[in-house]
Amino acid sequence: MEKMYTSVSRSDDASAKTGHGPQGKKYRYIRKEGNCNVVFRHVPEEWLLFVADIFTTLVEIRWRVMFLIFALSYILSWLFFGILYWVIALANGDIRDETDKPCMYEVRSFTAAFLFSLETQTTIGYGFRGMSENCLIAIIVVTIQDVISCFIDTFVIGIAVAKMASARKRAQTIGFSNCAVINLHDDFLCLSWRVGDFRRNHLVEGTAFAQIVRSTVHATGRVDVTYEDLVIQQKDITLVTPTTIFHRMELGSPLYQMSRADLEKADFELVVSFTYTDDSTGMLHQTRTSYTPAEILWGQVFQEMIRVSRRSYRVDYNLFNHTAKVLVPQVSPEDYEVKKQLRPSPRYSPRHSPRHSPRHSPRSSPRLSPRIRPQNHQDPHLKPPMVTVELVTDSGPQPSVLTSEEEARHRDTLALPNDLTTMDV
Repeated sequence: MEKMYTSVSRSDDASAKTGHGPQGKKYRYIRKEGNCNVVFRHVPEEWLLFVADIFTTLVEIRWRVMFLIFALSYILSWLFFGILYWVIALANGDIRDETDKPCMYEVRSFTAAFLFSLETQTTIGYGFRGMSENCLIAIIVVTIQDVISCFIDTFVIGIAVAKMASARKRAQTIGFSNCAVINLHDDFLCLSWRVGDFRRNHLVEGTAFAQIVRSTVHATGRVDVTYEDLVIQQKDITLVTPTTIFHRMELGSPLYQMSRADLEKADFELVVSFTYTDDSTGMLHQTRTSYTPAEILWGQVFQEMIRVSRRSYRVDYNLFNHTAKVLVPQVSPEDYEVKKQLRPSPRYSPRHSPRHSPRHSPRSSPRLSPRIRPQNHQDPHLKPPMVTVELVTDSGPQPSVLTSEEEARHRDTLALPNDLTTMDV
């Protein structure tokens, strides 16, 4: 079958249309960037759950919120201990008048107490404010502040490192194609999409998954969400170069009875994911996206984006989302399988049958192939072979003497046709 290719850009309109006009907009279950389009409401003890797992909560929040929380933690701790130092100085009489045995040197106001708290926690130490050994309570407060400052520093550094090494950041370097396609692969209708790694350091191992998600809204307002797994031909992938993942639409597939017209009217969402291990950090990540029926293009293939040079393989990511149109049956995979079974096999075709072949039937008139044309002149070196006929009796073989008429008759019967001897092979 001759294939006709036409370039298709990612900006082409791929919206599905039905007989009643364009299909209404429906919100995704999984967004294109991989986030779940789900909002939880009235969760019991929601704030208690967030506080109980404060580390995960701070890792998942946004950077600006995290910076605000950490800045407030330092400022509030300085302010809290500054108030304590001011109260201690006030109780000891350091603020009203100078004493011979002050608790803290050069702390005679609230501002000086706050600066003393800041210098103590950040270990600045300008030199003229300090702690004396006259007040035990002040020594205990300084010790507690030092311990708390160590906890705050450790917490801030750990959260910052965890957020920078988050799986979401690595997931942004693994990309899926903007659309999925349906075409013939190994004489089967297959659904395929493309996944690629945009970084130079590759992955240790990866596994691809795919599900059909359908949401049904009842008249009572109840929503049922169903999941159907798709069998992937090669689910374990080493993602060195961009790879096309195939799902064969055969018996047992949710798409087995779906034609192109049915696809345009369908209401489902194809959720695909890729779970992998990074070789740099050894962490497990997952990247996912979704395709609606409007983003599944029937009768198209992904363009080749890998070229071989003298020293390496070159990958052109400009063609990562580009597809080309091909001739594909518009019927469902079930109808296509029936048509394949009814298709005559070349092995049992009468044209190629040994019984009807002119080479094995000497009585039939010779049929010349269209590519072999007889020549008008006869090559003198090519002569029909002569066959000698001997009669075998019980006593032994005796050569038979043929007359000229009988010899001519046998020659006409057993000799090869002159047309075959004059063929230009």
